[in-house]
Amino acid sequence: MNAEDMSNSAPPGVTRRQLLEGVALMSLTSAMPPVAKAQALAPGEVATAGAITGSSRLPMAFLINQRHVEVALDPRTTLLDALRNEIGLPGSKKGCDHGQCGACTVLIDGRRINACLTLAIMHQDDEITTIEGLSDGEGLHPMQAAFVARDGFQCGYCTPGQICSAVGMLQEAGAGWPSHASDDVARSQFALSDEEIRERMSGNLCRCAAYPNIVAAIRDVAERG
Repeated sequence: MNAEDMSNSAPPGVTRRQLLEGVALMSLTSAMPPVAKAQALAPGEVATAGAITGSSRLPMAFLINQRHVEVALDPRTTLLDALRNEIGLPGSKKGCDHGQCGACTVLIDGRRINACLTLAIMHQDDEITTIEGLSDGEGLHPMQAAFVARDGFQCGYCTPGQICSAVGMLQEAGAGWPSHASDDVARSQFALSDEEIRERMSGNLCRCAAYPNIVAAIRDVAERG
């Protein structure tokens, strides 16, 4: 029976258009291949390469804060979620989860990066430093000590990202990286004025508006060299 014949024998209350639309939908769904059912893994089970499903995990190894860490992760896991939820380093904060606030800033091979915008699996060969790894035992990193001395925080939520970003920023300035506020981009090093510091730290937001004290803390460390 073709569509025209079926339309002529439509049940009462069903229009010809509704019947033809239903026939077309049935034709499309019947032609689609069956969807493979994802195999859920038991707790602690690791998926093998080539058999990745939506719930599979892969073994990964990282160098975090100068120690080797092995963990099984979904390959879609961001570095931020891996650090906080899987590895037990909650110092890096999740703020916007869109790379706009800087609360999740960590250091990758000495360079600052938003951990919410990169996948953990991409950094297995990198040296990752979080806020927990800046201090030397009980001794604070100079930037941490400066933030305390200058009262560079209020609620403290953005502070780990601010400090990691500041450490990376000083290395960038020392390596001769210019900023939008730099008057001479050809310099080999940059003296960090307040304007330079504010521009270079503009990717890190403080909702408490502790910016003057943050700038003062960074300037203290920069002047000590």
